[in-house]
Amino acid sequence: MTHIPGIVITGASGRMGQMLVRTVSESDKANLVGCVERSGHDWIGRDIGEAMGGSELGVVVTDDPLEAFSRAQAVIDFTAPAATLEFAALAAQARCVHVIGTTGMTDEQIAALEPSARHAVIVRAGNMSLGVNLLVQLTKRVAAALDEDFDIEVIEAHHHHKVDAPSGTALMLGEAAAHGRGVSLAEVSDRGRDGITGARKRGDIGFTAIRGGDIVGEHDVLFAAAGERIVLRHLATDRSIFARGALKAALWGQGKDPGQYDMADVLGL
Repeated sequence: MTHIPGIVITGASGRMGQMLVRTVSESDKANLVGCVERSGHDWIGRDIGEAMGGSELGVVVTDDPLEAFSRAQAVIDFTAPAATLEFAALAAQARCVHVIGTTGMTDEQIAALEPSARHAVIVRAGNMSLGVNLLVQLTKRVAAALDEDFDIEVIEAHHHHKVDAPSGTALMLGEAAAHGRGVSLAEVSDRGRDGITGARKRGDIGFTAIRGGDIVGEHDVLFAAAGERIVLRHLATDRSIFARGALKAALWGQGKDPGQYDMADVLGL
């Protein structure tokens, strides 16, 4: 990388969007060159810094993503699944690295990213933090070492504004546990317990979602057997860790071959 890449932030008015704007604008390794919001949003046409309540940053919020992407080398996208699919096609057209932190995508939506990945780099992860991605690797190894005498439960907690459950991180951890055991998560996932559900099925991987207050993100992977429990835990207290990870992914993707990558690739895990 011989120059400082320009980066566009989509969904710039959201909590994560604003954190990304601050992280990129304060970095000496990247330039903030664009901010995108949906048509009709009252930030359109305003300087992003002023709209966020601070000093002007010289970047005007737009509802024209392709025009913004055409001036950038990377797009960081923590929005919604339908919007992310549209941004993926436009980022591929502009040959931008597309960093996707959007959660709640279905298997079909994830598969729909493949045409874009033939033309540009996509880095997609349910969580961008170093600690969580280390936890994923630990979960895989512990699950591989323990047999089905140990029940596995993924317990996650987030703020009351979060719209999807289980979280993208919880699903990453569930996939890691299933991979460790050599099974498909779709076949052993237990996400709904209400009423008389019967005894837990041996080998299932359970999910519990907690929503409340301003919890940034807490994830436990519980391995429970008769007489003992193992708990792997990650606590996030500041969402800036996700923004820093996303910026790292955007920088890492410069010059890479088109394709789909994840944070394990970025972090060399």
